[in-house]
Amino acid sequence: MPPTDSRRHAPAVARNRQPILDVLQEVLPASGRALEIGSGTGEHAVFFARSLADWHWLPSEGDPDALPSIQAWVEHAGLPNIDPPRLLDVNADDWNIPPVDAIVCCNVIHYSPWTTTLALLDGAARVLRPNGVLYLYGPYRRNGAHTAPSNAEFELWLKARNPAFGVRDLEAVQVQARERGLVCGPVVQMPANNLSVVFRAAGLQHLADPV
Repeated sequence: MPPTDSRRHAPAVARNRQPILDVLQEVLPASGRALEIGSGTGEHAVFFARSLADWHWLPSEGDPDALPSIQAWVEHAGLPNIDPPRLLDVNADDWNIPPVDAIVCCNVIHYSPWTTTLALLDGAARVLRPNGVLYLYGPYRRNGAHTAPSNAEFELWLKARNPAFGVRDLEAVQVQARERGLVCGPVVQMPANNLSVVFRAAGLQHLADPV
């Protein structure tokens, strides 16, 4: 019998991968090395590696049960610019990751405690090269309020799953990023009431003020 295909599929990926790629193409330089945190099924990693051929992609995941799916997607794609997935605990003091030019993190910080967001920002400040990009995608509150009723409902579902989960306040994330030397960049409205939030490590160039 043929081997079982261990690739998992997340329906949202087909809907959001192109809009996310559009933003990445605007904020990333022409080439570099990117760490993806929370690679999930592995679909995003392969899509971005294929679409950004001059970038080398490092998928990572904190859940060991997700690694076989990511590995299967990587092997199926057969791309030269993507590494096998790494098990990465964002809350660790040392990620054991060489310096990178970008960190891409989709749909993670609302599925984890607030302390994980702080650890993510700490890690980004450690491993991003000067002027490197931190890209965060997902739902956020703005000015203390949800941006859509569906996000309020989603947060109730999140907190029923784990009281420490929740839709984060954009302004609180930006304050914590600034305290770690990360410069706030564009905030882009995305489909399904999500946002693309961009930061840059201190360097020769700074992004424009957030909008």
